[in-house]
Amino acid sequence: MKQKWKSYITSALFLSVILLMLFVPVAKATVIQGLMQIGLFNPSVKENPDVAPNNLAAVKFKDVNGKVVSLEDLKGKIIFLNFWATWCPPCLAEMPSVNKLYQQFKNDEDVVFLLVDADSDFAKANAYMSRKQYQMPVYNVASSMPEIIFKGSLPTTIVFDKMGRISFNTEGAANYASPKFIAFIKKLQQQKN
Repeated sequence: MKQKWKSYITSALFLSVILLMLFVPVAKATVIQGLMQIGLFNPSVKENPDVAPNNLAAVKFKDVNGKVVSLEDLKGKIIFLNFWATWCPPCLAEMPSVNKLYQQFKNDEDVVFLLVDADSDFAKANAYMSRKQYQMPVYNVASSMPEIIFKGSLPTTIVFDKMGRISFNTEGAANYASPKFIAFIKKLQQQKN
């Protein structure tokens, strides 16, 4: 009889964990973060960048103060572009690693971070950043978005090299604080315009 109760309790706990992960985004984000810590979700970088999208000037983002910036304005810099949302567990899971990467490069004039809130809700996105004590810049989309840059999956991260070419493009959570990814950004810094 005792063995039967242990089985019921174990099953109930397992079911509770599954339901928690399904219905509580923060719980799912925590599990994904744990998997990142053990080495899963490391971004794979490639050696050769893709060609630059056709019209970088047409791709625009707006900050909380209303300042609009286009990708063309940032040509000559490395651009870390991340589409995310506060309700997206994989987005929340990767955010600590994005913040670590940002902290490492925030004073480097050659590296620009654009964290684009997919919901275009500055109040909610900035409240999340404040609550987590992140100081990364939040943007909203201010133009149509070519599919080569954003297909709609969250999170999506793109890194443009100094010539405006896509050097990294991935959908899904990744650990951007990994030594391999940091080395990738440093390699892009060595690039000549």
